[in-house]
This record gives sequence, structure tokens and C-alpha cells, in this order.
Amino acid sequence: MELVILVSRKLWPSMLLLLFLTVGFINGSLAFDYFKEKPSYIKSCKIYEPEFTKCSTQSIQRFLQEVFSGKVTEVTDAVGKLDPLHLDEINFKQDNNDAATLRAHLTNLMISGLSNIQVTESRVSKKDFSWLTKLFCPKFKIEGHYKMDGRVLLLPLRGEGQMLIDIDAMNITMRTKTRLIEKGGFTFYNVTDVKVDLDAMKMNSQFDNLFGGNNEEINRSTNESFNKNWRDFFEALRPLITDTVDKIMFRLLAKLFLMYPASFFVEDIPTPQKLYGKV
Repeated sequence: MELVILVSRKLWPSMLLLLFLTVGFINGSLAFDYFKEKPSYIKSCKIYEPEFTKCSTQSIQRFLQEVFSGKVTEVTDAVGKLDPLHLDEINFKQDNNDAATLRAHLTNLMISGLSNIQVTESRVSKKDFSWLTKLFCPKFKIEGHYKMDGRVLLLPLRGEGQMLIDIDAMNITMRTKTRLIEKGGFTFYNVTDVKVDLDAMKMNSQFDNLFGGNNEEINRSTNESFNKNWRDFFEALRPLITDTVDKIMFRLLAKLFLMYPASFFVEDIPTPQKLYGKV
């Protein structure tokens, strides 16, 4: 015996919506939007009170430690694993530079070391609420596939293969531009631009198949030369490394700070209407 249920065409939209919501709740697949309540790992600071920078530095340090640890499931579900962090590709072009003229296509990148970042200073502008953040990363590693064509330290460089860039004691000065926005009665940071300056105490690198991979001995001696003269090589690759870190931090911060209301960090932050006037 078969049971046939007839549903009016007028009811189909409602039935489909109900089915979608039911399946979503059962599977836990409805997307997380943002935190409505401040998590315990965030320390709030008041920008118009003394020692705000000290408070903010401690707050952002604790926040990043918690987020990079992978313990915040809402973040890992929305952004993915943060250390190591995966990037699909980066395209880079640098012309008319004394140290290097380079075109690079980097793919399937794994970035590791972010979970050990130390926040040494976190400043927030009272004028436009942009940030100046100083970071220290003990170990920073980029692994992936490269395709390069150009010149580095007077050497013609053309190759394609696996690469490794391993940087010790990297200092990062990060300037972040934001635009305050309102969502659900909360004020959020909308990150619009990230620019970094870098320096390092040491860099080791390995590029397979340099010069087309035709001569393994030349490939080995060139990599040895790059590592022996690492400071010159770092300066030659600084724009490429800086561009990579720019993109990493922008993609990360742009997502993160739309998940956490800005008032969780800066308790007395104005609304967009108060800061910009009527929009």
C-alpha cells in the first residue's frame, strides 16, 4: 500500500524553505555570521582612557593566540585552518629594480608560523580607527610551487618547481585601514587595506629546478650562494615576500573582523553615524 501526499503548487516555496532549514539545523551547516556576545578571550579597552595602547596590545595578543590555536570552531569553520594556512595562488610582478626584475606565479602555498606571532604594539587611531600593529614572528615559512622568470642579483632566473622560504625572527610593521560599518546593531571594522614592512634576522631558501633543471650542480651551487648571501637575496625578494604577507594578512583580517564586533575590542568606539555623519 502506497501513501501519496499531494501538495498544492502554492505551498511549494514554503515547503522547500522549511526543508532547507530543517536539513541545515540537523547538519549544523547554517553559516555562522558573527559573535553576538563577547568571548571570554577578548579583553576590552577604552581608547579615550590612559594606557589604551598597552591594553590593546595585550588584548590583540590574547585574541590572536586563541584564534590561531584552532580552538575557535566558528573561525576555523569560516576561514579554515590558520597554521599552516593554505593559499591557492599569488601572482607577482616586479620591474626596474636594481636587485631583481621578476615575474612569479606561486601556487598551492602553505604558510606556517603564524600561531607563534607576538604582538609587540597595537595602536588605534582616534581619527579614523585605522591600526598600526607591530608583530614579531620567530619562524615564518612559505612552501609551495613556484614559476619564475627574471633576474635576481644579476643572475638570470627561470625555473618551475617546489620552493621553500624559511625566515627567522621576522619583524612586521602592519598598517591597516578600516571603515566602520554597522550590522545588527553592532559596529564592525571593515578592513579595506593592509600594508606591511618586514625585516628578518636570517633567511634560508631552496628553489628546485632553477634554470630549467638542466644542471643539478648549478642548481645546488646557486641555492648555496643565495643562502650564503642571504641578506642580499632577502633584499632582492623583499617585495615578493612583502606582497605575500600583505595578501595573507588582508585575507585573514578582513574575514576575522567581520565576525567580531569592534566594540568587543574598543569598548567606546563610535558608531559609523557618529564618526562619519549621516550616510
